[in-house]
Amino acid sequence: MNASLSPSSEAPHTVLTLPPAPRTHVTVRGLSKAFAGSPLYTDFNLDLPRGQIVSIFGPNGCGKSTLMNMIAGLMPPDAGEILFDGKTLRETRIGYVFQNYRDALFPWLSAWDNIAYPLRRGGMKPAAVRARVEQLMALFEIRFDLARYPYELSGGQQQTVCIMRALATEPEVLFLDEPFSALDFEMTLFIRAKLQEAHLATGVTMVIVSHDLEDAVFLADRILLLTRRPTRIAEIVPFDLPRPRSPEVMSDPEFVRVKARTLEVFRREVAA
Repeated sequence: MNASLSPSSEAPHTVLTLPPAPRTHVTVRGLSKAFAGSPLYTDFNLDLPRGQIVSIFGPNGCGKSTLMNMIAGLMPPDAGEILFDGKTLRETRIGYVFQNYRDALFPWLSAWDNIAYPLRRGGMKPAAVRARVEQLMALFEIRFDLARYPYELSGGQQQTVCIMRALATEPEVLFLDEPFSALDFEMTLFIRAKLQEAHLATGVTMVIVSHDLEDAVFLADRILLLTRRPTRIAEIVPFDLPRPRSPEVMSDPEFVRVKARTLEVFRREVAA
């Protein structure tokens, strides 16, 4: 298979050293990144499965968000190749939900117009834009007024708008950076449920960075556990309970087992 360019590269296509695993959606090969001469990732390889939710979890400073941002094209790697179904990032529709939703929304646009923004920017006709926003409103069971501006909304409502905007273009891959970190528990349960509904409805591949162990396990099909820097893969822990997963899943023996295994690997890496 021919490799794509990394998002920041202008070099000719080359051949991947390692072929992707079966049912791979995102292929990362030879990824390297250093800060101030200190290596964070060196020759890092990763396959992200198609249509699954992968959580990234690991010790502080191991580069969880950096890894996701390099894959999503928000930060250039020093070296490496990234493929999306054999395509470059430029040929792939992605969505991104930022951790700081207050800064991610355009304050001069209403919530409705924030959601519609990527559709209009892509040249979609007004009737189609309205139909897509209404479809998302139905999926997320919106009860608040989308004519309001972001500063007039609660934190949970702002985050809901951010997720709706990220899903508006029907991305192939959805990246979420700490989507629950600033939400209360009631809103966390709501967003968990809606992300599952969106995943079941679209089959979109999701990548979630989390600093919370419960969040990392609850939504995931696979938990990608990272080591301390220089960062490598410590273990990939599968979690195969079917969706939709209700809050009661947290008392299920399989959830307890996977969470315990994830914690065991995390503690091992913190102590290393």
